[in-house]
Amino acid sequence: MKLLILGAGGIGGYFGGRLVQAGADVTFLVRPARQAQLQAQGLVIQSVKGDAVIPVNTVLAAELRAGYDMVLLTCKAYDLTDAMEAIAPAMTGSTALLPLLNGVAHMATLNQRFGAAQVLGGAAKIAITLTADGVVRHLNDWCSMVFGEQDGSTSARAAALKAWFDKTHVPTTLTSNIQGELWWKLVHLHTIAAMTSLLRANVGEIVRTPDGAGLFKHMLDVNIEIAAREGHAPTPEFIGNMRSMFANPASTYEASLARDMERGGLVEAEQILGDMLARCRMHGLDHRLHALAYTGAKAYEQRRAAQRLPQ
Repeated sequence: MKLLILGAGGIGGYFGGRLVQAGADVTFLVRPARQAQLQAQGLVIQSVKGDAVIPVNTVLAAELRAGYDMVLLTCKAYDLTDAMEAIAPAMTGSTALLPLLNGVAHMATLNQRFGAAQVLGGAAKIAITLTADGVVRHLNDWCSMVFGEQDGSTSARAAALKAWFDKTHVPTTLTSNIQGELWWKLVHLHTIAAMTSLLRANVGEIVRTPDGAGLFKHMLDVNIEIAAREGHAPTPEFIGNMRSMFANPASTYEASLARDMERGGLVEAEQILGDMLARCRMHGLDHRLHALAYTGAKAYEQRRAAQRLPQ
């Protein structure tokens, strides 16, 4: 199985690197600066699951040709348009596409561009970042993936990719309900992203305030109801896990969106906060807290564009 991975950042670098360690035929589609970095120092992973320095194959967009069995799309959601253009030369014939993006809105966009039959759905659970010096740094012990065909079938291509991931020791699930899995991840992601970016604090710091735990519960409960009205009601086990997670006063968990704000970077405001706010309004639910979180992110974007962020 010949794999192309768009990007060698946090998610692409970690999962792609583990696949290379397992012996898979992997090529990373990267920009010139990242290519030079990888050629000079290899793909560097720092993780509680095992540190590694891995020689990897890379290709630039101008050099990309057809011939891959599957493309893993691991960009930020705000880069989706450019990412689709970048991978287009590889998306020929029966080449499949597995996106590992945040949210659910990207699925319709990818289906329209490449055809739903070629697009799988996938979600990764991992806290990961790419440092300024090019290190893929794993931030805790979370590390798992779920993916599957959109129609719920079991395909040979999905089974083949699952077999490769099994060799990496990354816990991987091949599901017949990827639509539900994507929605449940969005419930989790929106809750943590909205609250930690809005309040500029991690879970524990928020919960330890007088009203923090109640606000977290309200946001989570509304998101659970949105998912249910979209036809993907979370399981009782999922709900219980989320309620415990977002009520833990000792937790240091915060969303990557909040970390991106802290470093002055781009954020997935529209793809996570804006999309969920629109659905909240559409279903006639209490959207005030959702609107506040979205407005906070959009105001941050205004300040960033005006170069008014703290130095």
